[in-house]
Amino acid sequence: MTMRPEPKPWILGIHAYTPGKSTASDGRALVKLSANENPLGSSPAAMEAIAETRAEAATYPDPGAHALRAKLAKLHSLDADRIVCGTGSDELLNLAAQGFAGQGDEVLFSRHSFAVYDIAARRCGATPVEADDCDFTADVDALLAKVTDKTRVVFLANPNNPTGTWIEPSEVERLHAGLPANVLLVIDEAYGEYVDPVLQQVGFGLAAAHGNVLVTRTFSKIYGLAAERIGWATGAPDLIDILNRIRGPFNVTVSGQKAALASLGDQDFVERSRQHNSAERTRFAEAIHALGNHGLAPIPSEANFVLVEFNGDLTAETALNAIAQAGYAVRHLPEPGLKHCLRITIGKTKDMDRVIATLRTLCGETT
Repeated sequence: MTMRPEPKPWILGIHAYTPGKSTASDGRALVKLSANENPLGSSPAAMEAIAETRAEAATYPDPGAHALRAKLAKLHSLDADRIVCGTGSDELLNLAAQGFAGQGDEVLFSRHSFAVYDIAARRCGATPVEADDCDFTADVDALLAKVTDKTRVVFLANPNNPTGTWIEPSEVERLHAGLPANVLLVIDEAYGEYVDPVLQQVGFGLAAAHGNVLVTRTFSKIYGLAAERIGWATGAPDLIDILNRIRGPFNVTVSGQKAALASLGDQDFVERSRQHNSAERTRFAEAIHALGNHGLAPIPSEANFVLVEFNGDLTAETALNAIAQAGYAVRHLPEPGLKHCLRITIGKTKDMDRVIATLRTLCGETT
């Protein structure tokens, strides 16, 4: 007999999620451009709602988040009974794998996808399977080629983190059409609100029409409520039933539910955030493109960050340290294929100016 509790062997294969840094190696506090947070903060309406919940600290939250689900359904023309809320979309991604995959099964996703997909697969004893990407973008043909009779869940981040790339609605539909009906397609739209609203509906349409599509979203990004940990998913009633069976019973706090409700009522803030992100992301990408003769290249992004390649004399590590000296934390991605990249969140205008100036100086350009 062993002298201590032994973890399940598949748990030992998990590498714990590494969040974006907020301090320098010497302990200095840095402006975070490493976690894809909203630089405009939160809606004032949400902040007011959070303040008003202090008197309710002793009470449990609504376990079914009924008011929040009703408002989400109204905003997105969905059925509230086909919505489940979670502790961020991370909880729901893990529950999707747990509910539909296990030992002997496979969970499929594209190379350079969100790190939680690998964790979610291993956490329930399933085998994570990566399909090749194409220019940092999910490749539908490569994903379909990896589907086997063991595949139970396919994760697609659209837009993708950490690359920022996006596939068109027709490609999402083609991916779904190529999957067996017993395979769950999870469309992770954490950054969906940064995409042109006209192009945001494909996931919801598939989830409404089919029994094997789950769409997840979050209030952590464009809504600026990362600290409150609120996510939601929509799908067929049978899918939502499974997630409700295994989620935490009071998984979204009172303050989280009320802040999310207030945020949904302030779509002007969402639109300002979208416009700010689009303008600053375009300006930043153009500045990086102008340094192309020094080996820098921006990966086209539809999210609130830009992945920058360093293919010349200036290395990603050198740039990372210099940007930290300038007062900013950005994300280095040491995984295979991305060691030469930095993921840089779109911040306030002055922050992006400082990062651009730092990179130009490193390249020997005048500012």
